[in-house]
Amino acid sequence: MLVEPSHPGNVGAAARALKTMGFSRLVVVAPKIAFVTREPEAIAMASGADDVLASAQVVETLADALTGVHWSIALTARSREYGPPQMAPRAAAEKACEFVGQGHGGNSGAIALVFGNERVGLSNADVERCSALAHIPANPAYSSLNLAQAVQVLAYELRLALLSRADATAAIPAPTSPTISAPSASSDEIEGMYAHLEQALITLDFLDPANPKKLMSRLRRLFSRSGLEHEEVNILRGIAKHILLKIKR
Repeated sequence: MLVEPSHPGNVGAAARALKTMGFSRLVVVAPKIAFVTREPEAIAMASGADDVLASAQVVETLADALTGVHWSIALTARSREYGPPQMAPRAAAEKACEFVGQGHGGNSGAIALVFGNERVGLSNADVERCSALAHIPANPAYSSLNLAQAVQVLAYELRLALLSRADATAAIPAPTSPTISAPSASSDEIEGMYAHLEQALITLDFLDPANPKKLMSRLRRLFSRSGLEHEEVNILRGIAKHILLKIKR
């Protein structure tokens, strides 16, 4: 997912980077240039990945892009005081593989790589929507990576993790009684929970919207460490609902 990309060439090169690693789904969020995937420079830089570029989905917000996604990795070039757990790219990719196959509805995949604008990167709000932060440990004396190069690195790590997982699965005999893991909550389900919880905390006078003191950011960080399941989100929303009903009475 490319959030607010500025240069058509980077969008095309990102499509090429994805295809070389065996991925075909590209989502562009609020590009600076309308119809960026049709720009001649984008098509030229795709260099054979025209199919990935042509089928790219363009949406208005990251929230739209993350609908149905169960694990997302935000690439950031700087440390953040708040936000999801920070992981090395390889560790984040390996964790993402645990969520493959949990997508539902119209979303064709349950995991996502999220990249920010070439100049300013991802906003704090966008970072907080993701499941993990990743930072490429480049040369500190010259750590500037082109957007498409960053996409290539993360896509490579994800491909390695998926191939390793497939090899490991093939080497393990099928269990006689398969274990069923609880489905994880999707990004949109979790965002709905945060909105509901925030409303309840404001109603309780526990959260002052005029002086929030990073309370919701801290709660986001707390819950992001736990890996919320679908049923757990429903429980938390049920608590928020009954708080609101109780105070209303």
